[in-house]
Amino acid sequence: MLQEFKKFAMRGNVLDMAVGVIIGGAFGKIVTSAVNDLIMPLLGLILGRIDLTSLKLVLREANGTTAELSITYGAFLQNVLDFLIIAFSIFIVIRLINRFKHKEEEAPPAPKPSNEEILLTEIRDLLKEQNVGHSA
Repeated sequence: MLQEFKKFAMRGNVLDMAVGVIIGGAFGKIVTSAVNDLIMPLLGLILGRIDLTSLKLVLREANGTTAELSITYGAFLQNVLDFLIIAFSIFIVIRLINRFKHKEEEAPPAPKPSNEEILLTEIRDLLKEQNVGHSA
């Protein structure tokens, strides 16, 4: 079982996927920071100095020992924006990769030699054979 696991873990696809997950996690943190620390404050400033993450719809006010019950749609909007930026970034990267792959696939094959070139090649090879026969 250990050998089978080792074989599975060392396959190229698994290692590529692991690297992708690690990089994706780090990229997600960068985008989250960009949204939280750059975009949302600017958007709040544009919309009238509002902290969008604090936007909420209070369903029940807090009283005594009961906590406030609210729908925090500002945090939801922030997470949606976070997702859209990550999804768009991944779309752009995949699009670039597909373009490079498509260009490699489109590379024209080497042109076939014309009939004249084939005949000339055969004549050259025959002359070489005759010269080798005379010099020996």
